[in-house]
Amino acid sequence: MMTREEMGQNRWLAPIAHRFLSPELWRFTRRSVPRGVALGLFAGFIVPVGQIFLAAFLALPVRANVPVAAAATFLTNPFTLPFFLVLANRLGHWVLFLDQATGGQAPERLDGDAWAFMGWFVEVAGATALGYLILAIVGAIIGYAVAALVWRLVVARKWSRRALRRERRHSGPVAP
Repeated sequence: MMTREEMGQNRWLAPIAHRFLSPELWRFTRRSVPRGVALGLFAGFIVPVGQIFLAAFLALPVRANVPVAAAATFLTNPFTLPFFLVLANRLGHWVLFLDQATGGQAPERLDGDAWAFMGWFVEVAGATALGYLILAIVGAIIGYAVAALVWRLVVARKWSRRALRRERRHSGPVAP
């Protein structure tokens, strides 16, 4: 992953490098980290190439953590691609096939000449593309919720440990 300085020196990012170098985009806060996770997962599913740059660009206007957004894109990688491709295809087919819900009326309406090209496109790539769009949106929502929950649990644990230490320090051995 690119460091803050490397992003500032990248020729593609030079026109807006001053925005990327803003310290608020590199801090780990309770608001910026879940935003970064959500944007990273969204960019990871939407774009097959250049996911890190898209996540970094999306992080600018919403003040999300840039390193977290870039790291979250690694959920979709060459090893997980076959799994997500099959999942997206199945999900897209499940959403698009309306004949189960309409009792077989949808395919009859789609058989007309006006829908021939659309039917071919949906059959070839549309189902998978729709599945990836759904995975991107649902993944971003779940990623945001999980990151916010984990952040809250970690902070709560630190506070309880701090309170325990403070209590032990103040309730030391009592003199007779």
